[in-house]
Amino acid sequence: MKMEEVKEIGGQILEVLLLYLGEARVKVNDLCVGLEAWQVIALSVGVTLITVWFINFLFHPLYSLKDRIKATVFRIVRSLPPVKKYIKKQLDETIVSMSKHAFALEAGDHYIKSLPAKGSTEDEVIARINKKYKTLDKVDWAGGKVSGTVYSGTDDLSRLCARVYEDFAWSNPLHVDVFPSVRRMEAEVIAMCLKMFNGGQRSCGVMTSGGTESILMAVLAARQIAYARGVEYPEIIAGDSVHAAFDKAAFYYRMKLIHVPVHPITRKVNVKAMRKKINKNTCMLVGSAPCFNAGVIDPIEDIAKLGVKYNIPVHVDCCLGGFIVPFLKKAGFDVPPFDFMVKGVTSISADTHKYGFAPKGSSVILYSDRKYRENQFFVAPDWTGGIYATSTIAGSRAGAIIAACWATLMYIGEEGYVKSTKQIVDTAKYIEDGCRKIPGIYVMGKPDTSVVAIASNDIDIFRLYGDLTKCGWSLNSLQFPSSFHLCVTIRQCADGVADEFLQDVRTCAAEIMKNPSEKASGSAALYGASQGIPDRSLVTDISKAYLDVWFSTDVYDENDKVKVEANGTH
Repeated sequence: MKMEEVKEIGGQILEVLLLYLGEARVKVNDLCVGLEAWQVIALSVGVTLITVWFINFLFHPLYSLKDRIKATVFRIVRSLPPVKKYIKKQLDETIVSMSKHAFALEAGDHYIKSLPAKGSTEDEVIARINKKYKTLDKVDWAGGKVSGTVYSGTDDLSRLCARVYEDFAWSNPLHVDVFPSVRRMEAEVIAMCLKMFNGGQRSCGVMTSGGTESILMAVLAARQIAYARGVEYPEIIAGDSVHAAFDKAAFYYRMKLIHVPVHPITRKVNVKAMRKKINKNTCMLVGSAPCFNAGVIDPIEDIAKLGVKYNIPVHVDCCLGGFIVPFLKKAGFDVPPFDFMVKGVTSISADTHKYGFAPKGSSVILYSDRKYRENQFFVAPDWTGGIYATSTIAGSRAGAIIAACWATLMYIGEEGYVKSTKQIVDTAKYIEDGCRKIPGIYVMGKPDTSVVAIASNDIDIFRLYGDLTKCGWSLNSLQFPSSFHLCVTIRQCADGVADEFLQDVRTCAAEIMKNPSEKASGSAALYGASQGIPDRSLVTDISKAYLDVWFSTDVYDENDKVKVEANGTH
């Protein structure tokens, strides 16, 4: 097509548009005939406000139209007096039930609700702990019947950490001038972890209180970078299997978390779906190594390629696998690329208090370059108390936790971590192979590390979960799809534990298969039932009530009434 023809067609289009605009102008003028100036202005402002409201309603920056319509409908239904009364009654009964059964005290015992009039001796304090508190812990984690939770807890490591903790009990890395020893330990923990994840010359990091805080810091850094380029509502893109800490980060930081589906068989994130969700607001892409629920490693290389192509930071959540995945190759297992060797990976979260075997309360957030880390720092330069600067959410931190973490890494060393990785992954694969042979259940995906997730197309999987709980196992229930998993730790590597688990699964599954259509009952049924509740705010309310009970010191009588006690100090 010649340039003259293009100009001619363009002129014709412009002529038609001007014609329509002219007709619109005439109609608007006709509508305004007889109106005073103030009425025209008021009408214009009103129409503008309504238009803006309607556009915001259709295109909310954080919540989809579908989600907002559902939330509005459920909110209206829940506000109806009969429904409101019924829900309150059910929640009250749930709170009482949890208080009486989930956290019940021994008969005749009571909570301490005020300071004792006089202090106790050391022996008296220890005696009370042994008699009134340690006896509440009934679950046999030391015997290997708990999924995850306690990843080591060996006697030798407990003694070492106790000695170190005693020496550094009063230290605080906020005051580096007073405690330079803790500053050095923290720097060395970060350096050791960067070496594990193949960090480069500019790589860096910070210690945090746990995986959630590590993720919060990485997301904060990505958000600040997005703010700097003018993004008002930054978005994170991650798979459905990503850890809930990213939901928490989006909640805290007023961001949008976009979930993309995982493959129904492999349980790995769908990178093509991730690509389709990328837009000008995207500030972070996330991959798990491995994911919490099924223990599979996402295709980090493919996600990182998207990050490079669109100049988006890529975070690898290695909180669970932080001290397993880096040692898989040396332990004799295949491992896909996942760390800073992959071009495009900008941050990695890894927990030292899981398979690093350090005491609870320590993790690291690592960055490929210092330009990312500086965005998580907080500085108040004009505070009257002086310049206030912190590297993480907390101000004061427990130096003893840092010291105990450092001591643990030094005590175990690379050889020890390679050995524990082989033990744990071998045990997990042994359990996986055994479960695949049991009729009525299947293993989700192909686990790369220490997690074995079990689901079923034939039975209510929560019946099996409930029966295994009766056998003394404390497992992790999962949803969407209904399932549960065993996160293998060093505790399950002890002689006979894995075989005991497999035998219990075989026995319970065989019994259930005699009547496969029967549904779970008791507390196990709650997990399945919660997935079927369309109003997820109800699930939220129940969960909040459960959290409230954690902090309750109420004791109920046989009539479900709160007992009125004295101050509880005697």
